[in-house]
Amino acid sequence: MPASRNPTAATSRRVLVVGGGGREHAIAWKLARDGAEVLVAPGNAGTAAVAENVPIAAADIPSLVKLAQSRQVDLTVVGPEAPLVAGIVDAFDTAGLRIFGPTAKAAQLEGSKLFCKQIMHRGDVPTAMFREFRGVARARDYLQAREDMPVVVKADGLAAGKGVFVCNDRAEALAALDSLGNDEQFAAATKGILIEERLDGIEVSVMAITDGRTIVTLPPLQDHKAAHDGDSGPNTGGMGAYCPAPFVDAAMLADIEARILVPTAHAMRRAKVPFHGVLYAGLMLTAQGPKVLEFNARFGDPECEALMVRLESSLLELLDAAVDRRLESVEPPRWRDGASVTVVMASEGYPESVQKGRAIRGLDAAAKVPDVEVFHAATRTVDGGVQSDGGRVLAVTAVAPSLARAKLQAYSAVKEIRWLGAWCRKDISDKGLARERELLLADEASAAGAAGEPAEPVAEESA
Repeated sequence: MPASRNPTAATSRRVLVVGGGGREHAIAWKLARDGAEVLVAPGNAGTAAVAENVPIAAADIPSLVKLAQSRQVDLTVVGPEAPLVAGIVDAFDTAGLRIFGPTAKAAQLEGSKLFCKQIMHRGDVPTAMFREFRGVARARDYLQAREDMPVVVKADGLAAGKGVFVCNDRAEALAALDSLGNDEQFAAATKGILIEERLDGIEVSVMAITDGRTIVTLPPLQDHKAAHDGDSGPNTGGMGAYCPAPFVDAAMLADIEARILVPTAHAMRRAKVPFHGVLYAGLMLTAQGPKVLEFNARFGDPECEALMVRLESSLLELLDAAVDRRLESVEPPRWRDGASVTVVMASEGYPESVQKGRAIRGLDAAAKVPDVEVFHAATRTVDGGVQSDGGRVLAVTAVAPSLARAKLQAYSAVKEIRWLGAWCRKDISDKGLARERELLLADEASAAGAAGEPAEPVAEESA
């Protein structure tokens, strides 16, 4: 465990954020608002406005250690999963540097789906039944020999959020195996392949910050993994998110903490791989209750963006307490009332190959839309202008008193931004809005029934 410290005034703190996407921009933005001096490695065109970019790749762990030492960094926060799995926390701990995140062994909760399943089995955490195979050929034989039914095919290792295939039948599952076996991006991830029963229900995300003993559960969100409207098309790293997800009320959130988050943390500790950092549960709300689809070992992206704009209390204080193993001593985080919506704007061709270097226009106009933050996910500055530098380019995020208003503000800002080939989903948060209408109608029907009167129709706010 890193040495504990008594944090000085926030204005004297220097924090390093590792990564260069929208999640890292949102973290840097919030830490800067908390009063910290922020460095981002490598950062992007957006982080340069709130922090100092340092041209060191997130995978270059030795150089990051040297940077933290030479710049006297007080705390390092790791955004992406790859450096966590590669052991960045172990390297910083060895150097006596304070860092927020799990060790390489603990990060296997995300880095290996088989390890994750084993931990859930130890903790009696509800999840889908599965079979594991070493290689594509054996998985193919299994599919061809069993009853034709919906399954989920997963690559065991990291695959940038694209190694999961939800299949309606055997033909789709076999095609998924072909994708895993023939695509170089999955080469390292397919040393193990999992075939799971497909769970049906509503998918939500619940993240918690933990120091290994205490868990601080954050508001529930809903991510949008599929590329296109109506949850169609291939899986992506995430095309949008909103917070809170109205499918999870306070009672269910408490149940998720008690039956999923706490048992997982305990199982990790019993396995002698205590987990410190962000424990992210991707859940399916089934007829039998919430079940775990996957665990991640860091903030989600774009979920992080939707969270940060609602967090009113200090992120720096929360992360400090987690690193020093004193989370039980801090006040619960305070959240802005209402809701937030994040819409990801992507380049033509994503999630496959994309053309980089497209000039982005309209960022200043988008920034003027009330209660909107435009977080950069894959951008670079060239000759004073901003250009696209990857697939998911921007995460346009709005916070407002209602989910409908947050959606309206987010898409109003999206309309101001242009580059050749830019696109986004148009239905981010629609499932949440539909759920809110269902709950409102149910409440009005219940109230009318108690009064012996018919319920009046509900007027919808435009989104």
